[in-house]
Amino acid sequence: MKVLVTGAHGQLGRSLQANVPAGITIVGVDLEDFDIADEHQVRDRLQLEQPDVVVNTAAWTAVDLAESNEADAVKANVDGPRILAEVSQELGARLIHISTDFVFDGRSDSPYSPTAIANPQSVYGRTKYDGEQAVLAAMPNSAVVLRTAWLYSEYGGNFVSTMLRLMSERDEISVVDDQIGTPTWARSVANAIFSFLDQPEVAGIFHWTDSGQASWYDFATAIKEEASDLGILDNAAEIRPIPSKDYKVAATRPAFSVLDCSATEDVLNISATPWRKSLRMMLKAGDRS
Repeated sequence: MKVLVTGAHGQLGRSLQANVPAGITIVGVDLEDFDIADEHQVRDRLQLEQPDVVVNTAAWTAVDLAESNEADAVKANVDGPRILAEVSQELGARLIHISTDFVFDGRSDSPYSPTAIANPQSVYGRTKYDGEQAVLAAMPNSAVVLRTAWLYSEYGGNFVSTMLRLMSERDEISVVDDQIGTPTWARSVANAIFSFLDQPEVAGIFHWTDSGQASWYDFATAIKEEASDLGILDNAAEIRPIPSKDYKVAATRPAFSVLDCSATEDVLNISATPWRKSLRMMLKAGDRS
């Protein structure tokens, strides 16, 4: 099976390429050689590669910058997925499109199911939701929209790498304690995507994260504890919990964005890994480049 992965230099793209199972060939492309919002580029490359499946991990993910760069966010998060879906449909390729917990308003007190009503509160969330709708409109029977949340990995910049850096540089850091979600290792999502490849008849909206829930403060505390235990972190910086109102950002974050993954577990016959177990495995994996 041949799989074309967009956003190949990002966390999830790199995780997919690093953990590819036998029998799957991955072609990785990224913005410098493949703009998903350029219809001619997309059609030419897909016709050349003839992939069985396209996995779209490319997106505008700078949540706060999206508030002042809406046109660019629309291009990456709406126009690009629509074009990928339309060309994939024409060429008979399946599409797995990655989306986000930001499509929800965060006002729930229980995990969001894939059928829960979306109500995004930011430009990033709105454009990601519009991208989902464009994909499903073009490929109602052959696209998977896979929402995930709080993604981190051993690759590039993310919450874990930022916390490790700040903890090594400072005596005290402040972390929000009233936003709740599920820290999720990119490898967990990559493995779920590979499971979807084995189920070609599956289509629609699905959720996948690691299991459990935490605040950003809880997550930061776990990073400190696990990294210290593994000998990765020598400095014991104090972590101070603060409310969201004391941490000024441009975009509104969901206060609660835990995703219900039970439908995905049932369809794929897999089980989510507890988030703290994944965190420890990621820290032990090394790299963090």
